[in-house]
Parts: sequence; C-alpha cells; structure tokens
Amino acid sequence: MLPTSSRGRPPSGQRPVATFSHYLRRIVKWQQMDFEYTFWQMLHLCTSPKVVYQHTKYHKQTKNQWARDDPAFVVIFGLFLVVATAAYSAAYSESAAHATLTMISVVFVHLFVIGGLLATCFWFLTNAYLREESPSSHVVEQRVEWLYAFDVHCNSYFPAFILLYVVQYFLSPILVAHGFFPLLLSNLLYMVAFSYYSYLNFLGYDVLPFLEKTTFFLYPVGLVLILCPLLILAHFNPTKYLMNLYFG
Repeated sequence: MLPTSSRGRPPSGQRPVATFSHYLRRIVKWQQMDFEYTFWQMLHLCTSPKVVYQHTKYHKQTKNQWARDDPAFVVIFGLFLVVATAAYSAAYSESAAHATLTMISVVFVHLFVIGGLLATCFWFLTNAYLREESPSSHVVEQRVEWLYAFDVHCNSYFPAFILLYVVQYFLSPILVAHGFFPLLLSNLLYMVAFSYYSYLNFLGYDVLPFLEKTTFFLYPVGLVLILCPLLILAHFNPTKYLMNLYFG
C-alpha cells in the first residue's frame, strides 16, 4: 500500500480529513468533485503557478492537510492523456490494437506508475533529508504527505503535458523532419518542459514551512541546460526518438 500522511497528531486533536483509501473512493463520485476549481488550477499552473500554491496554504488552514482531498485533478488529467494519446494514435498508429496498448501505456505507466515512483522518491527525500529539526520537543513533528508529493508531481507534469503532448503533436510534422531547425526546436521544447517541471517541483515543496534547502529541486534545470547543447551536437532528436519508440 502506498504511504499516506505520517505526521503526528494535529493540534486540537484533529485528524487529516482524507486518507489514501478515502481519496480513491471519491474517484468514482463525480458529483463530489470540484471541476471548476480543477480547471482554474490547470490554467494557473501554466500562467502563474505561485497563485496555486498560495491556495495550497489556505487548504492547509481549512482542511488541516496539504494534499488535495479531491481527485478531480487526476481524473481530468487522465482524460486529457487519453484524448492526446488517441490523437497521436489516429495519426501515427498502424492498428487499433497498437493504439489501445499505447493509450494504456501512456495513461497508467506515465501518470500512475512513473508518477507514483517519482512522488515516492520525493516523499522519501523531503522527509529524510530536507525537514527542519524541531526547535522543541513540544512542537508537533510535521512530515510531507505522500498524497501531497503526488499532487506536486501532477501539478508539475501538467504544463509538461501541454508542451510534450499537445504542442508537440501539432508541431510533429516539423519536429520529425531532417535538418538542424527541427533538431534545435525539438531539444528546446524538451528543455523548457523539463525545466518548468523542476521549477514547479521547487514551488510545491518550497511552500512547506518545515522544509529547508528546497532549491535542490532546481538542480535538474542546470543539468538540462548542459545536456541540451550536447544532444544537439550529437544530432539527437527527442521527438523523433519517442515517435519511433511508440509508433515505429
């Protein structure tokens, strides 16, 4: 079972509103999901992500937990992935069976398997190495909730989805062509996507008052900036590579 919130008893004897099992049960209850707020979050993650994490502070004050208790974001994101994968499959897949397999791979592997692994790594890293020491034994120990780590990953992944699934789809005839310009454009697209993913990870953990040295999450940006010109010099086109990987 995936780890859930493991911090100590909250003040005034209150407990976290949502557990992981409660979160899963709400996935099938569409009438309880706030889709309007979800679309607001998705828009602002692409335009002004700091506003989203300002609202995360309000959620902590009202619900006594950092993680979302509403699975609407994951549900809508999953549907967007289905639509995007269906569009790629319609354009490039050779059969319905291959299209179905690709769709399952993208939605479950990309969103849940890889997302769960990344969230678990960040959950462990922040709790093990980035938490501030409590100044007093009377202060309640605070820990990063696993669901919050998964929220941060999904928030960070969404703008990357816009760039690498939506924008790349419309530019794919250019990006897979031969020549220096498609090579440069493809690498720049992936550089921006991965850099923005790292930046949103930083914002997500920097908002937690009990974490320190959260600039660690910005380090991948430097790595991406170094790798991008090297990949261009090596004539590696990430769009062409992934299109060949999924669609031959």
